[in-house]
Amino acid sequence: MRLDRFLNHKLRLGGKAVRQLLIEDRVKLNGEIVRSGTVEVGEFCRVSVDDRVLQDREALYYMINKPAGYVSVRNDPVYHSALELVDIPNNAELHTAGRLDLDTTGLFIVTNDGAWSRRLTDPDSKKPKVYRVETSRPVSEACEALFAEGMRLLPEDIVTQPAKLERLGEREVRLIIYEGRYRQIKRMFWRFENKVVALHRERMGDIELDDRLEPGQFRSLTEDEIASV
Repeated sequence: MRLDRFLNHKLRLGGKAVRQLLIEDRVKLNGEIVRSGTVEVGEFCRVSVDDRVLQDREALYYMINKPAGYVSVRNDPVYHSALELVDIPNNAELHTAGRLDLDTTGLFIVTNDGAWSRRLTDPDSKKPKVYRVETSRPVSEACEALFAEGMRLLPEDIVTQPAKLERLGEREVRLIIYEGRYRQIKRMFWRFENKVVALHRERMGDIELDDRLEPGQFRSLTEDEIASV
């Protein structure tokens, strides 16, 4: 929103009064005096008039090492939410950047920055999502080939983007995908009647799960991790 419109909305002043505030150097944006009403105000900008703070919202970014047994949604009648693991006062502002199933573990990112989380999770951004997968049966070469080619999923009738499969063992692989369809990985393996028995997310884009975090622990993202999105 433009600064003049922001001030008009917050202070319920007319355009002339807002211009007067700007002319008199009474408006600060992120600590600096601003005289132009056309400057854009983002949701995490600090705006003040004289000594009155009109907006000072901090952008928050956290990673959680999600344990099994937690859901991704905030409110569930049966299970605890993974958002509860971020023990901060303004927890209610947070939303998830991508979801994990109840029994899926690993990297889980929460934030209050909607534009940032959309960039991270948008399939068009081509940001890799890396999972370690354990299956009930050996992974076949046919499975690997179809993953690389792209697989049709029903009932959506969509074809998945090519996925890369790295073998770690007979029944364990590292899978790199670039989207996040509903239960996509489990459905892809079940195409070969191979059940996923353990699923762990290791990375989203350039953000890797911190191996110092025990299951259930969280930390703030670093400046470099935030800037990578």
